[in-house]
Amino acid sequence: MKDNINTLVSRIIELCHQFPHGITDQVIQNEMPHIEAQQRAVAINRLLSMGQLDLLRSNTGLLYRIKDSQNAGKMKGSDNQEKLVYQIIEDAGNKGIWSRDIRYKSNLPLTEINKILKNLESKKLIKAVKSVAASKKKVYMLYNLQPDRSVTGGAWYSDQDFESEFVEVLNQQCFKFLQSKAETARESKQNPMIQRNSSFASSHEVWKYICELGISKVELSMEDIETILNTLIYDGKVEMTIIAAKEGTVGSVDGHMKLYRAVSPIIPPTGLVRAPCGLCPVFDDCHEGGEISPSNCIYMTEWLEF
Repeated sequence: MKDNINTLVSRIIELCHQFPHGITDQVIQNEMPHIEAQQRAVAINRLLSMGQLDLLRSNTGLLYRIKDSQNAGKMKGSDNQEKLVYQIIEDAGNKGIWSRDIRYKSNLPLTEINKILKNLESKKLIKAVKSVAASKKKVYMLYNLQPDRSVTGGAWYSDQDFESEFVEVLNQQCFKFLQSKAETARESKQNPMIQRNSSFASSHEVWKYICELGISKVELSMEDIETILNTLIYDGKVEMTIIAAKEGTVGSVDGHMKLYRAVSPIIPPTGLVRAPCGLCPVFDDCHEGGEISPSNCIYMTEWLEF
């Protein structure tokens, strides 16, 4: 009997290697139709207790997947329910997962899930992170992961609060840099085309300038700076152009580079164009009660005050 179980265990491991995304009990039955259900259960439980298999839940039922040797030691001594919850959290990646969704995927009682989560947190295998999307809810992810920007809000949030003053300072400094670049180009007294081309700056140049100022307590990426520059474009203060760039050129992405320059309108806009809604890039997403709405639109407020 013992030899039969050992053989069965080895065969299941081979089967899992053939199907790295996981196998169901039906797959095992199809491959080994002569094996009784009780023997299959004994072999699978042994692999689970040894930490060699992950137990997952899919649309078709339970799924058995071979566990990486690196992760096998992390859950040593844990029961199957704890391993299941850990696996669900691991699959969620750095975007995390709510306890409600863990309950749905594991089909475990909420009290049992809370107990398991506390135990995993105490072992520093997972951590709870507050999400800017829902201030009163926490998402769970593996302890060593850096939360995704969609969870933390990126550089613009601190303890779930939007840093409007910080964003405004960055907005002003980015525009100041581009204005200075344009002023230097005008003072060069060269022909208009050369002046215009000289007034452009890449997002990498703007990013470098902001970093050298030392006004940010958090590390800003070029993507963060481009977000600020985009707000200046929406405000009509800056224009952008995209040029081809040699591979490896600083600030280029996929053979292209974004260039920005400060602009001044020749004549003041009139009518609907002056209303923020006329040029708003998120107009279709704006509605009362939504995350973007007229009642909390700073551009609308400033326009009405003006």
